[in-house]
Amino acid sequence: MHNMRTILAMGACYFLFAILLNSVGTVILQAINTFGVSKAQAASLEGFKDLPIAIVSFLVASFIPRIGYKFALLGGLSLVTIMCLVTPIAGSFWALKALFAAVGCAFAIVKVSVYALIGQVTDSTKSHSSLLNTIEGVFMVGVLSGYWVFAAFLSEDIASNNWLNVYYLLCALSIITMCLVWFAKIDKPANQILSHGSAKSDFFNMLRLTYQPLVLVFVISAFLYVLIEQGVGTWLPTFNNQVLNLPVDVSVQLSSIFAASLAIGRLAAGQILKKVDWYLFLNICLAGMAVLVLLTLPMTKDLPQTQVTSVFNAPTAAYLMPLIGLLMAPIYPVINSIMLSSLEKHRHAAMTGLIVVFSALGGTTGSLITGFVFEYMSGQHAFYMSLIPMAIITVTLFLFKKRAQQVACSSAV
Repeated sequence: MHNMRTILAMGACYFLFAILLNSVGTVILQAINTFGVSKAQAASLEGFKDLPIAIVSFLVASFIPRIGYKFALLGGLSLVTIMCLVTPIAGSFWALKALFAAVGCAFAIVKVSVYALIGQVTDSTKSHSSLLNTIEGVFMVGVLSGYWVFAAFLSEDIASNNWLNVYYLLCALSIITMCLVWFAKIDKPANQILSHGSAKSDFFNMLRLTYQPLVLVFVISAFLYVLIEQGVGTWLPTFNNQVLNLPVDVSVQLSSIFAASLAIGRLAAGQILKKVDWYLFLNICLAGMAVLVLLTLPMTKDLPQTQVTSVFNAPTAAYLMPLIGLLMAPIYPVINSIMLSSLEKHRHAAMTGLIVVFSALGGTTGSLITGFVFEYMSGQHAFYMSLIPMAIITVTLFLFKKRAQQVACSSAV
């Protein structure tokens, strides 16, 4: 119980950043409506969010223990607080770009600090795993809450920028989180384990891992998975609004089904995988994803011209498409677990760096591709495109399984 303030501070940090990071789909829709930017331009917001996470998390990982986790957390939260104040005042698309860049940088600092602090406040593998899952669970609660928080500030006048007032609320939440961090008992590491090499040498050591066939197949699989997840998740509010002709607030609220599906899918998969082989299970999930896309998208054509006023009278397709999250949810955690368990423990940090980098690149690429296809073809074509990486993942999973088995056999010998 003496660590409760620290745990509460970590949970508050993750809750806040879950709302900010996963609001990008809603903000893309509003940027198109409010500022008149193209879908391709709006898609760049994903890059402003993801690339700083990848770059900063790698650069600061070994530096944060030197300055202390409390100082690092307060610094990241201060940056977010300032940008949440600036964004509604500036009321422009460039301010949204700056906001997401700041959020990406701050989250990289927060994630590194929180993961390190979990090790400080736990004293066993079981308690570490339990707390980590709790913190990640808080993150999913934040994701779900974010859709409804933003929807509460949306109005029928789609050209109005009054929705930016949501950032005043998030600014207040950030200040409260800073107070929790300030009063939490977070000690500076007494025995710092610092890298003796330069940042350049650390970076090349990380990249050398990709020379291993197993790692190369893994990063391709992770890249493609995040490409699908971010492509669908980020553009789902816009899809609901412009393809299904739903009101903006209803479009955003129904998108929360996707986040809920991801959360439920990962919880359920944890139990299913105790009895089912991971390779068979993931292939069933991929097949189910493809079937759901092929069944749902034809339902979005020639919809009846009835006015939708709430989430309760939306067309069936609006409920079915987000359910793809149930099927895709297990893929990423499973391949991460298998990859890390096949490496020596001293390589886990470098591997985690690769996971963050390629996940960020996959998320940005997925959003950009979906945005361009949405802009120049149609929303249906954009979501049909997800079938291509699904097919490629089935191939990479087969190669991944073979390589993992070879590594396990060689380790046993």
